[in-house]
Amino acid sequence: MTKILGISGSLRRASSNTGLLRALQSMAPGHVTVEIATLHGIPLFNEDDEAASGRPEAVEALQERIRAADGVVIACPEYNFSFTGVLKNANDWLSRGGSPFRWKRVGIIGAGGGQFVGTARAQYHLRQNLQALQAITMPRPEVFVNHNEEKFDADGNLTDAETQRYLAKWLEAFLEWVEKKP
Repeated sequence: MTKILGISGSLRRASSNTGLLRALQSMAPGHVTVEIATLHGIPLFNEDDEAASGRPEAVEALQERIRAADGVVIACPEYNFSFTGVLKNANDWLSRGGSPFRWKRVGIIGAGGGQFVGTARAQYHLRQNLQALQAITMPRPEVFVNHNEEKFDADGNLTDAETQRYLAKWLEAFLEWVEKKP
């Protein structure tokens, strides 16, 4: 059984990025489980708070879920040409001891508005951040979904057949990369 953890970089209830993870969950083959984690409950990183109280329970739980996974998929929104503050904040916490991303195989996908690049700029920034965490990010293929308003319903569910086909091909490549470790 291959265990994949999907982490959504959005807190929004109807997030299209969480919707991408749900789509992966629904198309995963029988030998694969895809769990979805959100970043709700992770406080802002503050070294004084860490010194006084230790790492928050929500951070510890996410760290353990990452460690238990064979691979991690991060659904990365783009805000102001970069990835979200909640995702950076979680990575800052996760960088503090334990190194759950060290040598972990990570795939990055993302959905956003706009006509051309989807979440490309944010994904490239996230790749730099993950390098600092010693993650091994899948180089290709890449998923940059654009025109959210045309490809997702009001609840954030992926409805576009072409995007679903491309995401299925991406998942196939990701699973081969995680399972065979070429």
